[in-house]
Amino acid sequence: MTTMEYDVIVIGAGPVGENVADRVVRGGLSAAIVERELVGGECSYWACMPTKALLRSASVLRAARHVPGAREAVTGDLDAAAVLGRRDSFASHWKDDGQVSWLESAGIALHRGQGRIVSTRVVEVTDADGATARLTARHAVVVATGSSALLPDIPGLRESAPWSSREAASARSVPRRLAVIGGGVVAAEMATAFAALGSSVTVLARDGVLPSAEPFAGELVTESLREAGVSVRLGAEAVAVNRDDSGAVHIETAAGERIDADEVLVAVGRTPNTQDLGFETVGLAPGAWLPVDDTLRVVGGGEWLYAAGDVNRRVLLTHQGKYQARAVGDVIVARAKGATVEDGRWGRHVATADERAVPQVVFTDPEIASVGLTAAAAEAAGLRIRVVDYDLGAVAGASLHADGYRGHARMVVDEDRKVIVGLTLAGPDVAELIHAATIAIVGEVPLDRLWHAVPAYPTVSEVWLRLLETYGR
Repeated sequence: MTTMEYDVIVIGAGPVGENVADRVVRGGLSAAIVERELVGGECSYWACMPTKALLRSASVLRAARHVPGAREAVTGDLDAAAVLGRRDSFASHWKDDGQVSWLESAGIALHRGQGRIVSTRVVEVTDADGATARLTARHAVVVATGSSALLPDIPGLRESAPWSSREAASARSVPRRLAVIGGGVVAAEMATAFAALGSSVTVLARDGVLPSAEPFAGELVTESLREAGVSVRLGAEAVAVNRDDSGAVHIETAAGERIDADEVLVAVGRTPNTQDLGFETVGLAPGAWLPVDDTLRVVGGGEWLYAAGDVNRRVLLTHQGKYQARAVGDVIVARAKGATVEDGRWGRHVATADERAVPQVVFTDPEIASVGLTAAAAEAAGLRIRVVDYDLGAVAGASLHADGYRGHARMVVDEDRKVIVGLTLAGPDVAELIHAATIAIVGEVPLDRLWHAVPAYPTVSEVWLRLLETYGR
């Protein structure tokens, strides 16, 4: 058995693990990453990048068709093969050579295989050939193994070989009929993508479309999906699934309907990748989410064990996981060197933004961009709020952006502090507008000061002025 020692060992080489290791090395410590699959993780190969590549071509085509002059130049439909080919390039054809090269250039050691914690600060790695290496961390072990698609206990579902987000993101062809179980972000985005690519799509949205977003967001996306030919069944619940000898999938709903499809995508949630990490040796439950303190140390795991990204269940978004990773890497370095730990609110070594300043974009038609709290979440948090709504299509920049621009904006104001605690935008290409709201919320900029942030004319960003005018001075 090979034995090696590092300052920090990171289990999981996705974007979160890579960022942890990078911060550690930049801080003067040594780091090793353990990875059983591809370096780069879910985001690089089966989520963020390939799925957005699937969606982008259709988005560009829709944009052109909504502007006279450009509309007349469009003479055909999407080329599905070209879209899938571009997707392949963004997934690096499911090869991680480039990511491995980056690890080497950053001075981060890579150990391929299944990593398991066997004792305090000790990780054993078993590679594909069964060889084992024992790695010891002088200071910390960080779990950054992410999450996988949750497969619910629906009779016949597992036996029917359903798609998860992975299979949808890496599909080699476009199914003629696609059924989607779920109504969240993955379900809505993949329904949008495959409908544009030519699939006949049925969505079984038991809890509605985008149920965690502001209600108008789900309503606009539902309307758009239906206009695109998608059958959206609100409240529909799958109770049985089977795939027959011809390969067709049949889904029975609680209402007694039967949905026939060629593939079924299950997108109802996530489960942590913590099943085979040796947690039982350090008093933790295998397969469970990992609760952490404000500096991302695992509660009950000892001072040496940290968890960043999806596994701690704070926020299941890549960019937020990378944000946590920077805090984790820096705090490990600070503790290793005996430096001051800045763990107060908005301190360098905590992930305060996870609480109330999380940005997210859903790349549907229309796009949904949000940050902070919805009105319902703000009320549930006990805040005294005022909700300000505005028709995004009424902004001059929106009318220039596209004929018939449809959208909506909602600002949630904490009336006691007179600051924004939430903003949601729905409309074409609103993704690039949301960071301004993120800055306003993180900076807790008073509304009186925001009046002096003048939006350029004529841009869609003028909605900021219209929201403030609606709120009043």
